[in-house]
Amino acid sequence: MNKLLVRISSGLVAALVALSLFSFVVLKLSNQVRYEHHWTDFISPPLSYLSQNQTLLATTELDSLSLVARNQTAIDSVVLARLDAGQVVLDEIGTRLFARVALQEPDLLLQVESRSDGEEIYRMYLTLIGALINEHGYREGLDEIADTFSVDIALLRDETVLEDQAVLNSLVQHDQYLNLAADPVTGLIRLSSGEVFRVSFPDTYAPFSTLVVILLLLFVIAALVFYIYFVLQTLDRQLRNVETVASRIARGELDARVKRADSQDAVGRLGSAFNSMADHIQRLMYIQKEMIHAVSHELRTPVARIRFGVQMIEDCPDRESLQKQIKGIDGDIQELDELIDEILTYARLEQGGPILAFHEADVSEIVEQVISEQSSVKPELTIQSEYRKGSKVWKESEIEARYIHRSIQNLVGNATRYCKSTVKVVCSFDQETCRVDVEDDGPGIPEDEWESVFTPFARLDDSRTRSSGGYGLGLSIVRRILYWHGGQAFLGRSEMGGAKFSLVWPRKQQGL
Repeated sequence: MNKLLVRISSGLVAALVALSLFSFVVLKLSNQVRYEHHWTDFISPPLSYLSQNQTLLATTELDSLSLVARNQTAIDSVVLARLDAGQVVLDEIGTRLFARVALQEPDLLLQVESRSDGEEIYRMYLTLIGALINEHGYREGLDEIADTFSVDIALLRDETVLEDQAVLNSLVQHDQYLNLAADPVTGLIRLSSGEVFRVSFPDTYAPFSTLVVILLLLFVIAALVFYIYFVLQTLDRQLRNVETVASRIARGELDARVKRADSQDAVGRLGSAFNSMADHIQRLMYIQKEMIHAVSHELRTPVARIRFGVQMIEDCPDRESLQKQIKGIDGDIQELDELIDEILTYARLEQGGPILAFHEADVSEIVEQVISEQSSVKPELTIQSEYRKGSKVWKESEIEARYIHRSIQNLVGNATRYCKSTVKVVCSFDQETCRVDVEDDGPGIPEDEWESVFTPFARLDDSRTRSSGGYGLGLSIVRRILYWHGGQAFLGRSEMGGAKFSLVWPRKQQGL
């Protein structure tokens, strides 16, 4: 669950980063459009008015205004079409603003140049408004002038403003005062009659207007909601897939598996674990079926011998014959006991494994112990050990010594049963792994049967007599023991001509 939350959180962080970048780009592009639209709307009234009033244009003295010829400006056809339609076209070059409008003369354009803060444009407003008020009078034409230029004009009655020496000096020298620091920008105009008017301009350009911020927030929230909905829908679909497979297995369809269980997300890992569980259950069911069949077959022979021995007891002519029959029955009972022990051991290893207590142990010591035990049983055979270079240094390993001992003992016992004269146990230990190879000089095993020898109750000869030994479970037990040690058991061909059984497992167990 924690991994799922981490993954969702990582996805949300990635989505927020992507949305932030996208929002930044959208804000950047929208601000460019809004910036141009703001200044175009702001500069259009005075330029349009001047383009229609040639007389006022001729009498207005502004350094920012100029007449330019069409053929002297690099203007494309789209801009020319807009100019011919009576629109004001704005260009921004570096920190300067250039606005142009077409005049009645077809070859001339009226151009105003200003700093990016619009100071020259504001001063053009003040100059034009002052000229028009002087011409028409503030009592008759003040409202009409304010409507024409979309500004607020009022006669200044607050004398405290005029007490500012900087304001007075500006009004005396230029007949106007501009306060760019105010929001919105304001200006003062002093008429020739001495009256002072305050001009309040429209709001200045705001990159982060309330509407833009609200729209961006709504967009981000909508995108996050969509992302979360998509994630939850994906999880729901994947979990429904797992639920469907679980229902199919409950109905007996043991071959049902979760599709796309190889993905690395949380549900993918759940599906992979579920498939592993289903494989294990199916394997256990198959093994259970095979064991029931094999056990019934294995038990039939000793039980039949015991029954026959019991019947023979009644016909024993003397005590010696009776003891012989009892001894035979005892041997059959011992065989049954060993068979049951093997079956229980294999079942315990197969159905989830025993509780293994891993401890540091000397593997070479276990090997020598097994060789000593088998040599005492088969003194006529040569059973020897061999250690590869450096193996003595890494002989310690984290193992369940009892089970590793049983595995090596099983392999050496099988080798002594089928060898001609020699059995060799080769140990190869290094920093990462331990390997024990048990080789013999016997007839060996055909390569096409290398894997089948690890099948439960499998014996290459079909004999069920005591002379062959074993019950066909020993190698299956060996493989399961190595499985629970994180290793594997496999079969190969020995240089001595016989079989070579190999056990390989890691020196250190994971999680220990």
